Amino acid sequence: MRLVTYTLDGTSARLGAQLDDRVIDLAALADHHDVELPQDLLSFVQAGDAALGTARRLLAGGPAGWPAEAVHRTGEVSLRVPLRPGKIIGVGLNYVEHVEESSRSLDTDKELPPRPVLFSKPATAVTGPGQPILHNADLTTQLDWECELAVVIGRTAWRVSEHEAFDHVFGYSIVNDISARDQRRSGQWFFSKGQDSYAPFGPAVVTADDVPNPMALDLSLRVNGVTKQKSNTRHMLFPIARLIADITSGVTLEPGDVIATGSPSGVGAGMVPPEFLTPGDTVEATVEGIGTLTNPVIDAR
Repeated sequence: MRLVTYTLDGTSARLGAQLDDRVIDLAALADHHDVELPQDLLSFVQAGDAALGTARRLLAGGPAGWPAEAVHRTGEVSLRVPLRPGKIIGVGLNYVEHVEESSRSLDTDKELPPRPVLFSKPATAVTGPGQPILHNADLTTQLDWECELAVVIGRTAWRVSEHEAFDHVFGYSIVNDISARDQRRSGQWFFSKGQDSYAPFGPAVVTADDVPNPMALDLSLRVNGVTKQKSNTRHMLFPIARLIADITSGVTLEPGDVIATGSPSGVGAGMVPPEFLTPGDTVEATVEGIGTLTNPVIDAR
C-alpha cells in the first residue's frame, strides 16, 4: 500500500492511499463503512496491524465501495511530508564507494567502519515533497545532497536480533540527507546535518508488504536534471537488518521513527572539482518502487 499525506484546497492534512491516479482518503472511507481509521499517518502507524488490516479490507472492495467524497485525483491534491518522525537516525559511510570518496574529500577514515556510523537529525529538519531546502550563505557555502532509502519503524524495537528486524518495519520512503559540509564541528555532524529543511522526506511511505526485497532497490539523485548518484541498496555495507539490530542494542526505536540508511557515492563534496547546491537548484531523489522526492533550493536569508 502506498500511503501519502495530502491537502486539498487548503484543508488540513489528511491520510490517503494512492492507487494509480487516485488518492483515497482512508478516514473518510472508513467512516462510510461505519468503522474508524486515523486521519494522519503517524497515528496510523502507531495503530498497528489492526489499522493496516482494516484499510486493506476497505480498499479491496474496489471503487464501488468508495464514496465520492473520499476519492481525489492526484492532480487535485498537494502531497505533504508523510509524517513527523519522533527521531531520525542517519547512517554514515554505509556504501563502500562512499567511504572512499569521503576519505578523499571529507577527511574521514579510509578504512571500512567495523560497526555502523550513526548520527541523528531532529524532527525540525524534516520537510516534505516540493518544499524548499534552505540555503543560508551565512552558514554554508558547501550544501550537499545524499539520496537514501528510509526505513519507517512500525513496532517498538529494543534489543532486536537481525532475524527479527524486519518484523518491526512498517514501510519504506526516501530521505535526502542534506549536509552543510563546512559546519562539521570537531568531527560532530549534528549541526552540519540537522538544520531546518535538511531532511526532505517522502513523497510516500510504501508498506513493507509491497517492497519484497528492500536490499535490491535502484536509487539515484539528479540536480537540475543531471544524474549525480546512481546505485542499488544491495551495495550497503551494513544491511537494514544489521542496522536495526545495532541501533536497538542501546536505543529504543518507536513506531514512526525513521532510519536513513546511508548514501552511495556521488555526493557533491566528492566531485572534481566539488559541486554544491545553490539557490535556484532543483534536487530529485529517486528510489525504485517508492518514487521521486523533488525539492527546490532557495535563499534562506
